[in-house]
Amino acid sequence: MPMNEKFAIVMKNMEERFAATLHEYAGDVTITVLPEFMFDAIQTLRDEFHFNLLMDVTAVDYWPQQEPRFHLVYHVYSMLENLLLRVRVPLNGNSPHIPTIEHIFPNANWKEREVWDMFGITFDAHSDPRRIIMPYDWQGHPLRKDYPLGYEEVQFTFNAAEIDKRKPYAKE
Repeated sequence: MPMNEKFAIVMKNMEERFAATLHEYAGDVTITVLPEFMFDAIQTLRDEFHFNLLMDVTAVDYWPQQEPRFHLVYHVYSMLENLLLRVRVPLNGNSPHIPTIEHIFPNANWKEREVWDMFGITFDAHSDPRRIIMPYDWQGHPLRKDYPLGYEEVQFTFNAAEIDKRKPYAKE
């Protein structure tokens, strides 16, 4: 399916101004922008190309790969043009930082808090950087691939006696 004319204009502009790379698969269009251009690219998409709705912010962890370990993913939508665009931002390292976009899209507040809570990606100058899903005293970020998994062996009839010996029971 050929790319929409409006997308072609947006992509050409993003490539020239922000060194963005374009990926198209099954009709979905994704641009990849370097972290130093992310804030300006998102603002340009909103102000000049009418992508006026931030639908989602999420992340992907490619651990054990370190360069880039994370990809921050923004889904922006143009209600005027009925277009959905995915913006990916590669982030290196174990404690990545990126500027918040809540000044551009106020609804990014909770979405960025969720990404920080689950992945540990810090949004600089965020107005309320508290946990939103996990308890306040929780250690770590559960959607990171290096986060330790809790494990309890499944009890079946053939191993019930073994598991029962190792289970912690309340002492009287």
